[in-house]
Amino acid sequence: MYYIGLDVHKKTISYCIKDTSGQVYREGTIGATRNELDVWIQTLPQPRMMAMEATIFSGWIYDHLLPHAEQVKVAHPLMLRAIAAAKKKNDRIDAGKICDCLRCDFLPECHMASTEIRDRRRTLRYRHLLVRQMVQMKNRISGLLMETGVSHNKKQLHKVKYFGELMSNNKEVHENIRPLLRLSRETIVRCQKTEYALVSSLERDSLLAERVERLKTVPGVGPITALTWALEIGDVTRFRSAKQAISYCGLCGAEKSSAETALRTPLSKQRNKHIQRVLIEAAKLAPRQSHELALIRERELQKGNRNRATLAVARKMVTYLLAVDRRKQGFVPDEGRNTAAA
Repeated sequence: MYYIGLDVHKKTISYCIKDTSGQVYREGTIGATRNELDVWIQTLPQPRMMAMEATIFSGWIYDHLLPHAEQVKVAHPLMLRAIAAAKKKNDRIDAGKICDCLRCDFLPECHMASTEIRDRRRTLRYRHLLVRQMVQMKNRISGLLMETGVSHNKKQLHKVKYFGELMSNNKEVHENIRPLLRLSRETIVRCQKTEYALVSSLERDSLLAERVERLKTVPGVGPITALTWALEIGDVTRFRSAKQAISYCGLCGAEKSSAETALRTPLSKQRNKHIQRVLIEAAKLAPRQSHELALIRERELQKGNRNRATLAVARKMVTYLLAVDRRKQGFVPDEGRNTAAA
């Protein structure tokens, strides 16, 4: 077996090839393009295994190399401390260390979702970008009106009818800001239509439709939360327990213990920020739809911390979503389960 370590960059890829004994077979640099990869692959010895560090460029390279190797692995960047902490560091050395980690079976491998899931995940994350742009434009409209002293109803401002009346009947709206207001409003409408089209296409997708419908039976879970869970979690079987899923979603703190000292930190930054954001927002509304979640929130509120109450609800929602996903059955509340048992 030949082991190949890749240090991936935007324009170049440094590689190191070693055999089982650790002897360097070849090392060098190639361009980060599909054509150059195809030519390079033809010169490689067989059988071979490849490994690279997870970067923004790793996805397409992983897909391109997968048919040409016995196995392609992607390493977790935070776990490759040996590379970052080295005294001497360059692309050639990095590729060699990744190769050694792969050869000795010490590579801290991270989960690589399927191409289909990553393609749809990219669409959902683009939808979040559109939502952020809409919020920015709405804040910009409100800011323009406040800067020029135009009195307006903040709650009604972004409704079509009220905005039209404001532009046509309010003489306080200066001529110099009217083009900016119209442009901002047009941007909001365009983003809204695009966002609706993206979400609709994902909901109708044959790969996601059935799974999303099951997830939506969980209290507080709507289309966006269900889609985010399905696409960010991917294969639910990779989590052995609910605690692992909660940790991945960023709903617990880190622990730093040594001897008799134990320190629990706030929410860890090592998490999937996309699903964390969506679950926390959903947890603020879910207690209105579930008596059990309402009791969890009330119990935590009695301790005097509103944020901890929201996190407790979010953690419970993760256990619900995980159970629904594993069993491939819709959510049944406690009352329904007791009735069925009776």
